[in-house]
Amino acid sequence: MIKITKDITLGEIVAHLPKATETFNAYNIDFCCGGDRSLEEAVNEAELSYDKIARTLETVKQETEELGIKTNFLEMDTKNLIDYIVNVHHSYLNANLPRNSEMANAVLRAHGEAHPELFEVHKLFHQLKAELEQHLIKEEVSLYPSMLKSENDQSNKVILEIEDEHDVAGEILKQLREITQNYTVPQDGCSTYKRLYDKLEEMEKDIFNHIHLENNILHKRFN
Repeated sequence: MIKITKDITLGEIVAHLPKATETFNAYNIDFCCGGDRSLEEAVNEAELSYDKIARTLETVKQETEELGIKTNFLEMDTKNLIDYIVNVHHSYLNANLPRNSEMANAVLRAHGEAHPELFEVHKLFHQLKAELEQHLIKEEVSLYPSMLKSENDQSNKVILEIEDEHDVAGEILKQLREITQNYTVPQDGCSTYKRLYDKLEEMEKDIFNHIHLENNILHKRFN
């Protein structure tokens, strides 16, 4: 089991302690695109207490040791890891991106006059949707097949493109969280308004976990 230190990277922590994603999400610490940062660096950037975060992670580590690791992604072979990403994360996005789009349209029409920030929410979400729809296809028709065929040169080339796209998605998600004030629904927001923000926050967590599995585990097998 890993040792929690100031120098350990976020990617290493989450790779060994998947439940640590809950801690990082709670404190808005980017562990996917920023997975190569040290724990100390990430905590300082977020202006948080290192000792508090370290204690929380030690508790997560203890719980993981006691309960055992249900899914060890580090030990999962490449084919099964790819299957997991496609069946869990790609399937989630393919199902939810169109639904969230419909809700974003409805909420903008109903509340856009009183809450003009919804125009930017609508714009950012649909930028993200367009990015992800092409991104998922690129992974499935180009990246994953080259990995499974052990075509390392081709894999490395596409990995660079994929990780650049991850950075773009991460930046859009950051902007969405900022403009929605951490997905806070205004007092006059209807049930659909709340549902939209809940689903956008849920989507953010799924994308972060998705990117983590790729950037910090899958892609590193081909570096």
